[in-house]
Parts: sequence; C-alpha cells; structure tokens
Amino acid sequence: MAPSRQYVPVGFRVVGRDTPFQRRVIRMVRRIPAGRVASYGQVAAWVGQPAAARAVGGTLARSPAQTPAHRVVTASGRLVPGWEHEQAQLLRAEGVRVRDGRVAEPQPWWDGPTRTPR
Repeated sequence: MAPSRQYVPVGFRVVGRDTPFQRRVIRMVRRIPAGRVASYGQVAAWVGQPAAARAVGGTLARSPAQTPAHRVVTASGRLVPGWEHEQAQLLRAEGVRVRDGRVAEPQPWWDGPTRTPR
C-alpha cells in the first residue's frame, strides 16, 4: 500500500518557529518610529545580514499583524506591489506623504538604531 499524502487545505499555511534572523527583523521593524520609513536593505544591514533584503520582505509578508511592516519600502521609496493602497493609507495616517506609489519627498528615512537590539 502506498503511503498517503497529506495536503494543507486551501487558505491554510504551515507555520513553524521563526528563525533568529526573522525574530531580529521583526524586532528591528518594530523600532522604526511612526512617521518614518526604512528600506528592506537598511533593515537587512541593521540585523547583520546586508545581502538579505529579499529575506526581510519575505519575513514581513508573514509577520504578525502588529508588526508595522508598512514602514518598510524599497530603497527608492516605492511601496509594496499589491499592497500599495493599504500601505499608503497606513503611512498617511502617520503623516508620511505618499504619491504615485512611493513615499514623497522629502522622504522621512529613519537613521536606524542607536544601539543593537537584544
């Protein structure tokens, strides 16, 4: 008899424990002040993995709802494709100007942490 395969029902996802990298990303993003933004690359560098900008994006896509992922944009200030409307609303509620799918000038970049998070 062939082994049976188990499938995850549509709409469900398998959730495992966060990796140390993912935990550092979420902690760092929670430190970004309201009304400020950071790039995926900046967050990656701040958590010690400067080449992991895409992994930061993946982590934020699966992060808890209370994580202020809307404060992270591309290096050019572009919002997340497919999430632009909601992200723009959240940023505007914090006083960030958004125009044509990107953070408008002057871009309110956060300078980063003053000390390493624990």
